[in-house]
Amino acid sequence: MDGFSDLAFFVLLVKRGSLAGAAQQLGLTPSAASKRLAALEARLGVRLLHRTTRSLSVTPEGEAYLAQGSRILADLDELEQGLAGSRVAPRGLLRVNATLGFGRRHLAPAVGTFLLACPEVEVQLQLSDRPLSLAEEGFDVGIRVGDLPDARLSARRLAPNRRLLCAAPAYLERHGAPASPRELQRHRCIVIRESDSAYGNWQLQSANRQETVKVRGPAATNDGEVAVGWALQGHGILLRSEWDVAPLLRSGRLRQVLPDWAAPPADIHAVYLSRDQLSAKVRAFVDFLAEHFSGHDARERYAGW
Repeated sequence: MDGFSDLAFFVLLVKRGSLAGAAQQLGLTPSAASKRLAALEARLGVRLLHRTTRSLSVTPEGEAYLAQGSRILADLDELEQGLAGSRVAPRGLLRVNATLGFGRRHLAPAVGTFLLACPEVEVQLQLSDRPLSLAEEGFDVGIRVGDLPDARLSARRLAPNRRLLCAAPAYLERHGAPASPRELQRHRCIVIRESDSAYGNWQLQSANRQETVKVRGPAATNDGEVAVGWALQGHGILLRSEWDVAPLLRSGRLRQVLPDWAAPPADIHAVYLSRDQLSAKVRAFVDFLAEHFSGHDARERYAGW
């Protein structure tokens, strides 16, 4: 069994790219991780890594150990996941990644409820300003809003999500409401910098029509909550997910602009690496989220106003 443990340690070390990174994930000190690597190389009688104070590089022997070892670990993981999937009670560590806005506002409370329902699961939720690679970062599940460019990931849609134009009543009283997408060019717009999308280009669609409008305004941010706050203060027109602004539209603090127009949908998905033989913890978590975000309370809260 030490061989399997050493394999897993070495694969993690190569993925993390540093002893410090692997040590942090394993809860070890860097010196302990270095000693473990040295012991592994001594046991095998070969050098697996060339290491300096700044970098690691894999030797030819290390490449062979990594390639064959990864296949062995994948086979073992598939076997264990198949067995785990038949268990009634999910258990173990579940690592989840989500973007900041949706993660803070909607996913974190859902995870709290999930933990009450599945007390033998430990969840590590990491929020980031953009989606992280599941394979490279070692996540079990990612929650994605919008397009899914990586065809290697399996996905399950959790909820629909429209992106709507809206503004505060005070702004509309001062500047009026645009009558067409082109009129947005003369309005003050609040722009959110997201991923690699073209800055300030809003793609809108209505029935069979599509238009791309270049907008500008007094402020831009990469944080959706900040942008919503500026919109509430009356600084301009905002394009934002229905999940974030529906309560504000319902209360009247924001009003929808150009209601016949919207951006392409940004549906919410759970993504994971393996289509088959999902572990019990991943299956339970994804099933829970699908029910949570499509249930009656969620529809009342988010779907329409």
